[in-house]
Amino acid sequence: MSSKVLCWYRCGYAGDAVLVSPLPTGGNMALTDIAIKASKPRNTAFKLSDGRGLQLHVTPQGSKLWRWAYRFDGKQKLMAMGSYPDISLAQARDKVDEARKLLASGSDPMAARKSEKIARRLAVEDTFAAVAKKWWESWKSARSDSHTVYVWRRLEADVIPAIGTRPIAEIEAPELVAMMKAIEKRGALDIAKRALQTCSQIFRYAIAHGVARRNPAVDIRPSDVLATRKKENYARVDGKELPQLLRKIEVYNGSTVTRVAIKLMAMTFVRTSELIGARWEEFDLDGARWDIPASRMKMKTPHIVPLSSQALTLLRSLHTLTGHSTLLFPGERDHEKSMSNNTILGALDRMGYKGRMTGHGFRGIASTLLHEQGWPHEHIELQLAHQERNQVSASYNHALYLQPRAAMMQAWSNFLDACVAGNVVAIKKHRA
Repeated sequence: MSSKVLCWYRCGYAGDAVLVSPLPTGGNMALTDIAIKASKPRNTAFKLSDGRGLQLHVTPQGSKLWRWAYRFDGKQKLMAMGSYPDISLAQARDKVDEARKLLASGSDPMAARKSEKIARRLAVEDTFAAVAKKWWESWKSARSDSHTVYVWRRLEADVIPAIGTRPIAEIEAPELVAMMKAIEKRGALDIAKRALQTCSQIFRYAIAHGVARRNPAVDIRPSDVLATRKKENYARVDGKELPQLLRKIEVYNGSTVTRVAIKLMAMTFVRTSELIGARWEEFDLDGARWDIPASRMKMKTPHIVPLSSQALTLLRSLHTLTGHSTLLFPGERDHEKSMSNNTILGALDRMGYKGRMTGHGFRGIASTLLHEQGWPHEHIELQLAHQERNQVSASYNHALYLQPRAAMMQAWSNFLDACVAGNVVAIKKHRA
């Protein structure tokens, strides 16, 4: 046959004619890189054959796509092999060789490739990191933004680097122990414990969604693998040192807003995070109460703080300074964010109480002295928001004993005033 003569070769599927070069002789393939590069797009798609079912489909847009035609189980099939020049002629021929080996073994090459893709996809989706992300997206809806961001950062920093790429169904307890030990090594004992707790929640989520069968975290007790240490309370001065501390707060020459924050913390003894994140919309100054929403509370239940007359005076003065903001204590640089956790601690340090007093310490002082004054334990504990309550009891308990608690908070502010004035001779017992 003359090299100038073109012949028509019919593929296995009916009615589809392919214009091809003359059949090769001497074992050479029909296509060459030169011929492929020289092929130009036409008004309709056409195909060039290389032999053994390998075809190059040229589209009207100029794309050149490798396809392999073969028969399996009596049916004609066409398998994609990539595009030219991303896949060279030599690479396309290698791909055909591999596919022909599968075909000769009795397997359908297209079905085998699909199975591999599914396996790779599942391997990625079922890693601990992938499941952790899905759990976090589901879990965060009922939590505060700051807490959810913190939890994810801890996962990214400590957990995912250790076990993130492992299929979650294959993770065993020793891997979790190794992760906890690595965290403990840098002195972050509490974070190591929390990491295990978070992992346990993620494993439960995985079990519920059918990607794991058991929770290896339940096999581990932190006390079995982590060093124990004596519980340290937040630093705070003794009750007898309170008057001197309060006088130093009164003459603090730093930021007025910071001084007000410390005084308000002493009067209300809320947690530091609850104070610095306070928003004006939470306050009813006419009703003398501060309603902290559940989203900002550690126990995730709403909390009422009765406001003494001294606290109301302080808040009205503060409103002239920060009332333009939604926050009582906006940051100095970014007014959209609250002041730093370290602002109050830094002010106490400058007053000479470094290592001896923290903002959280006012809670311990109030608890001790109010108990000594004879106020009912349940009133004090409710005001400290210590009790962990379920949703049913929370809707009732957050307003429980509100009137006697208001009396207690007013008496406490009166006591603080007396400390500053030096009129406190002895703490008198309160008669419930």
